[in-house]
Amino acid sequence: MTSPWDRARQLRELIEHHNYLYYVLDAPEITDAEYDALMQELMALEAAYPELVTEDSPTQRVGGAPAAGFETVTHPVPLMSLANAYSDEDLRDFDARVKKLLNVQNVSYVAELKIDGLTVALTYRNGLLQLGATRGDGIQGENITANIRTVRSIPLRLKGAPAYLAIRGEVYMPKKEFETLNQAREATGESLFANPRNAAAGSLRQLDPKVTATRQLDGFFYDILEMEGEMPKTQCEALQRIADLGFHINPNYRYCEDIEAAIAYCHEWQARRSELPYEIDGIVLKINDLAQQAALGATAKAPRSKIAYKFPAEEVITRIKEIRVNVGRTGAVTPLAVLEPVRVAGSTVSRATLHNEDNIRAKDIRIGDSVVIRKAGDIIPEVVRALPERRTGSETVFVMPTHCPECGAEVYRGPDEAVARCLGAACPAKIREGIIHFASRDAMNIEGLGPAIVNQLVDAGLIHDVADLYSLKADDLLPLERFGPKSVENLLQSIQRSKDNPLHRLLFALGIRHVGEGAARTLAKHFGTLDRLMGATKEELLSVPEIGGIIADSIIHFFGEEQNRHVIEKLRVAGVNFAEGATKVSTGYFTGKTVVLTGALTSMTRAEAEEKLRSQGGTPGSSVSRKTDFVVVGADPGSKYQKALELKIPILSEEEFLRLLAGGDSE
Repeated sequence: MTSPWDRARQLRELIEHHNYLYYVLDAPEITDAEYDALMQELMALEAAYPELVTEDSPTQRVGGAPAAGFETVTHPVPLMSLANAYSDEDLRDFDARVKKLLNVQNVSYVAELKIDGLTVALTYRNGLLQLGATRGDGIQGENITANIRTVRSIPLRLKGAPAYLAIRGEVYMPKKEFETLNQAREATGESLFANPRNAAAGSLRQLDPKVTATRQLDGFFYDILEMEGEMPKTQCEALQRIADLGFHINPNYRYCEDIEAAIAYCHEWQARRSELPYEIDGIVLKINDLAQQAALGATAKAPRSKIAYKFPAEEVITRIKEIRVNVGRTGAVTPLAVLEPVRVAGSTVSRATLHNEDNIRAKDIRIGDSVVIRKAGDIIPEVVRALPERRTGSETVFVMPTHCPECGAEVYRGPDEAVARCLGAACPAKIREGIIHFASRDAMNIEGLGPAIVNQLVDAGLIHDVADLYSLKADDLLPLERFGPKSVENLLQSIQRSKDNPLHRLLFALGIRHVGEGAARTLAKHFGTLDRLMGATKEELLSVPEIGGIIADSIIHFFGEEQNRHVIEKLRVAGVNFAEGATKVSTGYFTGKTVVLTGALTSMTRAEAEEKLRSQGGTPGSSVSRKTDFVVVGADPGSKYQKALELKIPILSEEEFLRLLAGGDSE
């Protein structure tokens, strides 16, 4: 008769075998019901005999209480970023460079799809998963082992494993899961993830692994960082060894005998990327010979033996079904194209900005037109151009409305302005958008108060301005749809916490025209309190650095409005902080330096990066000049990057920027 110990061991091995077939090879041998029966039997055995539970048991993929925070860990080998190439010539230059350094006539490569996800490093000892960490700044990352265990394609125990293994890969969210997740978040009024990469990163950094487990993440692994025993001699051999150990490798890698074959591979997948069930944003080329890789070493920024070819922004064709207008918090009336749904850069798009009336005229965009669209920075959908050659004669010219579609007030466009605005003081759209802005992350940061919830509160008559948020009670919220006791408690706590924000956040949140985050911070630092700012004359405002006549006039006009002063008094009574307070500034690498950021950052928002700079006595710059000390380049950088190259301004990757902020040196 089989003992409970032997049966538990048999079940663990059998379940992990079927996990490997299903999640890695995509070749299941049993039905879901049969798999569930095996799991139920193992769970019952472990419940009856708790001493049978092991670290690598399939039942332990999700367990334990939510973490209070993530521990910082140091990587055994630095996880360096890659230099980027944007053209065939960039790749040929890279090839010529490595040939010269190696003093050889030809170099062969392995080309791999660049998965758009979150880089992770895993450590195994005696075949058991010991540590899973985010890339972080490349030197240190966050310990996310509990969340890594929930990714079912990642083995908890390796097959034929060395005593020690450190491996690098990418955890990603499939396109289908991304769409499902965003649909669910939209239905509950939560903010949407911009793309699958952000969704994967957000999922892996959940403090509660049970949340991560619901996200259906997957992963591909591609680099052996360290291993006890004999290392593979080529990248092709390394990928095969990784697969033999039980990891999921991307099957679309290709050995390329020279750079021209690698360039052809890049072109092929640039055209075919939409066929994949996951997002890629380029191709990684690696010298196949690992001895040559080691001989080339690395610069301070990246390995000399690898390069990432980045795809240009994806453009697709669809049709404009109609053009609507949206009314923003400042009354700006913005035209919006309603499109036949089309997939672009990781998500299905059905709307795209048209910016303003002049843009529509300049591009001759008409209702019914076939148009080319793309995502600016792979985030915001925009119409690039119309395709007049496809017109049938049924297309119509768009005419900007003369009255607001929300309140019926006059729409007016000033002689020197590109944007038309609703003049209605009580326009419900302006009220809604103003509250949404007030609660946003870079303003008062009221978690859980997204557009859907704001609309519900306004429609129910519970709030008429931003100050009314601080009068909300549990009894007001519980009868509303999507509000349970826990969500009500969380929202009210978040509203209460926002009262303690410094003045610069409140100033930005109030939505004073022309007063962005930078101006709000400058004003708060100069005046110290809201009352002093409200009483300032135009001359006093103009004496503040970076504050010009337009901003000064806007501030005086805003605080001169009786409605606005009434709202501010309500905020005062509610206990909202009206003072800036002392800002703690430490010295660091960027003290006294001017730093310009361009492109999308993956680990923080632009505002957070600028806040970190200021905390070290650095100055965020808005444009690149000879006075700029550094330019930090994220994904899809703009003209500032080219300007930095022209002026030979030192360029930092996001990873280098984070390391220097944390106290690293520049060598």
